[in-house]
Amino acid sequence: MTLASYVLGFVLSSMIGFGFHVWKGGRLSKILLYLILGWVGFWGAQILGASLNWEFLAVGKLLVGLDIVGAIIILLLGHWLSLVNQDEE
Repeated sequence: MTLASYVLGFVLSSMIGFGFHVWKGGRLSKILLYLILGWVGFWGAQILGASLNWEFLAVGKLLVGLDIVGAIIILLLGHWLSLVNQDEE
């Protein structure tokens, strides 16, 4: 992969994480969580897709379609896990 692929992937995954934060709302501290989850999901799907030779909406070596789906799945899972109520006794 080229440097341009890495930059495009970083920008796309950051936009997905930020967009999820705007959609779900929440405190400013949650934006960091959503950005990290977006990065992990995006690049995790990239590694998985590249190792299994899956191609879905590829832009060069970057598997954009699969990466977006991976980022959204990880963001939804992470958001669901962050809803744990810690006030229960």
